[in-house]
Amino acid sequence: MNKKIYIANLSFQTSEPEIRALFSKAGDVTSVKIVGDRQTGQPKGFAFVEMSTQWEARRAISMLNQTEFKGNTLLVKEAIVKRGFGDRY
Repeated sequence: MNKKIYIANLSFQTSEPEIRALFSKAGDVTSVKIVGDRQTGQPKGFAFVEMSTQWEARRAISMLNQTEFKGNTLLVKEAIVKRGFGDRY
């Protein structure tokens, strides 16, 4: 398991500080990235969070998957590295 987490079904109004605060309940958050449309910059409803340790990442997934946040039920799982044009998530 890696330390990076994929979060889906986010409200489009969710901010990086809100995600950081939510995931901080499970441990130390090292980065938050809300994914936006490349042309419009509008959020796509998903994000990536990196935790300090694999243990904290597992804890965040078990604590937050299928929980409600800002009116939406979150899908929280381990991010999968895509191979190809450089490693990306």
